[in-house]
Amino acid sequence: MVTVNVHEAKTHLSRLLVEVEAGEEVLIARSGKLIARLCPVRESWPSPGAWKGRVTIRHDFDEIDAAVEALFATESARPS
Repeated sequence: MVTVNVHEAKTHLSRLLVEVEAGEEVLIARSGKLIARLCPVRESWPSPGAWKGRVTIRHDFDEIDAAVEALFATESARPS
């Protein structure tokens, strides 16, 4: 990760962009305070179904444990 000041960023923008294209992250500071980050743009978004076969959902994922349900089953929480 590289940190440069605003003047250096303006002066060497082309060189900094080459570094960003290579995967480097560049932080830009003004008076020692970080104000911006240059980072590579993702080439493409994952296509629908990209996680197929990598993620499994348990058959009981939406079942509520009785102890947890009891925490929410107070008189004030019940509709009248």
